[in-house]
Amino acid sequence: MSPVTAGVLQLLALIAALALAYRPLGDYMARVYSSEKHYKPEKWIYKAIGANPSAEMRWPAYLRAVLAFSAVSVLFLYLLQRLQGVLPGSLGFVAIDPDQAFNTAASFVANTNWQSYYGEQAMGHVVQTGGLAVQNFVSAAVGMAVAVALVRGFSRSRTGELGNFWSDLVRGTVRILLPISVIGAIILVACGAIQNFAGIHEVGQFLNGHSMGGTQQWNGGAVASQEVIKELGTNGGGYFNANSAHPFENPTPFSNLFEIFLILVIPFAMTRTFGRMVGNLRQGYAILATMGIIWVAFTGLMMWTEFAHHGPAFEVTGGAMEGKETRYGIAASSIFSVATTLTSTGAVNSFHSSYTGLGGGIQLLGMQLGEIAPGGVGSGLYGMLIMAIIAVFIAGLMVGRTPEYLGKKIGTREIKLAACYILITPALVLCFTAAAMALPTPGNSMTNTGAHGFSEILYAYTSGANNNGSAFAGLNADTQWFNSTIGIAMLLGRFLPMVFVLALAGSLAEQKPVPETAGTLRTDKPLYAGLLVGTIIIITGLTYFPALALGPLAEGLAS
Repeated sequence: MSPVTAGVLQLLALIAALALAYRPLGDYMARVYSSEKHYKPEKWIYKAIGANPSAEMRWPAYLRAVLAFSAVSVLFLYLLQRLQGVLPGSLGFVAIDPDQAFNTAASFVANTNWQSYYGEQAMGHVVQTGGLAVQNFVSAAVGMAVAVALVRGFSRSRTGELGNFWSDLVRGTVRILLPISVIGAIILVACGAIQNFAGIHEVGQFLNGHSMGGTQQWNGGAVASQEVIKELGTNGGGYFNANSAHPFENPTPFSNLFEIFLILVIPFAMTRTFGRMVGNLRQGYAILATMGIIWVAFTGLMMWTEFAHHGPAFEVTGGAMEGKETRYGIAASSIFSVATTLTSTGAVNSFHSSYTGLGGGIQLLGMQLGEIAPGGVGSGLYGMLIMAIIAVFIAGLMVGRTPEYLGKKIGTREIKLAACYILITPALVLCFTAAAMALPTPGNSMTNTGAHGFSEILYAYTSGANNNGSAFAGLNADTQWFNSTIGIAMLLGRFLPMVFVLALAGSLAEQKPVPETAGTLRTDKPLYAGLLVGTIIIITGLTYFPALALGPLAEGLAS
C-alpha cells in the first residue's frame, strides 16, 4: 500500500469515527447545558466556592465571573511555578523564572499552552499535574461556557439573561471533559503511554539494539491523563518538550489517530449542540458543513504539498520527511498538523518549521482563519457564529435588506461587536510581529534568516494571539521579550474577544424574535454555507495576505 493511500484511509477512518460520535455527544452536551438538575459532587463544588448555580446572569455579570476566575487561575499557576523549589514532588527542579512563569501561567489559563521551556527539564509532578493539567480542564470549560452563553443569546428573547457561568463551568468539567478523559487515558495507557509518578532515572542510549555507551535522564509522570485532556480540551501543552512526537505521549500510529480524534470530536459535536439548543438542527448542520469543507480542503492541500516530490531528497524519502516521526509518516503528520492549527490545540507530532514553505503557510493560515474549522472547544463555535453574522450582514447588503440570523435582527450594535471581535486578533498578531522585526534584539532569537526567519516570528505571535500554542521551531522564545509579549498577546487574544462575544449574546437575548418571511435568507441551505466559506477566506486573505506574502508564500515560490 502506498503512503498516499494509507493517508487517505486514515482520513476516512477519522471522518467515520467523528460521524459516529457526532450525534450522541452533541445531544448529550445540549442536555448537560440545558438541565436544571445539579449532581451532588457539583453541589459540593458550588458550596466550596460560594456560588449559586441557579442564579441567572446578564452578560456583564457573566463576563465578570469569567475574568475573575481566569485572573485567580493566572495568579495561582504563577505562584505554583515560583514556589516549585520548595514544594514536594518537584523532582529537584528549581523555581521557574518570573518572565517564564508569567508566560506559562497566561498560556495555560488562556487555553493556549505555548511552552518556552523543556517540560521534562523544568516542571515537577506538582506543577505538571496540580497546575498545568488542572488548567487544561477548566480553561477548556471556560471556552465551552462562553459558547453556550452565545447560543442562549440566539435561543432566548426579551431577556438579557445568559445562564450561570459557575454552573456552565462545573458541568462542562464534571459531566463532559472528565468522563471522556478517564476513558481516553485508559486507551492511551493501553497503547503504551506512561502514567506514574516516577522520579528521574538514567537509561542507556541504544541504536538498532546496540549500546552507544552513553546515558540520558528521563523522568516519569502522569502523562496519559494529561495527554488526553491536552487534546480533548484543545489545549496542546506537552509533558515533554517533543510533545506528541514523544513515544511516552504518543506511542503508536493508532494512538496518533486517536489523539487527532480527541482534538476534533468536541468542536465538531458542538455544532449539533448548537442546533439542538436553538431548536433547529439544520442550522447546526450548516455550521458543521462549513467547518468540514475547510478542514477537508486544508488537510488535502497539506498532504499534497508534503507528498510533492521537488528535488532528489524528497524523491528518495517519498516526500518531505524532515522533522517528521517515522512512526507516523507524512500523511498522519499532515493530518495532525492541520487538526492542531485549525483548532486552538497547539499539540504537534512533527516540527512545523521543517514543513515545506507552502505547508508552513497552510499551518499559519489555519490559525489566522480564527481557528474555526472546527476550532477550539467552545471558541471554534462562537468564532464561527461571529463569521455567520458577518456573512448574513454581507448578504443583506447585496439585496438591500436588514440582515437576520436565527430570528434575530443584525443591527448596528451587533455588527460593531462582531467587527471588533474579528479585528482584535489580527491587530495583536501584526503589531507584535512588526515590533519584533523592527527592534534589534528580538531578531537574535531567529535561527533562520530571510522569509523563513520572518515566518518564525509571524508564527509565534499568530499562535499566541489565536490561543493555539504550537511552535514553528527554530525560534528561541525563552527570552524576556518573547515571554512577556507573547504572554500579553495570549491573554488579550483570549479574553478581549470574549468581551465582544458576551456583549453580543446579551444584545441578541434582549431582542424579540423576528418572524420568517419569503425574503428571509435561509441560513440552513448549501448556498449560505458556501457564502460563509467565502466570507471567511476573503476576510482572512485581506487581513493577512501581505504578511503571508513576506513569509511562507515567498519561501514556497522560491523553493
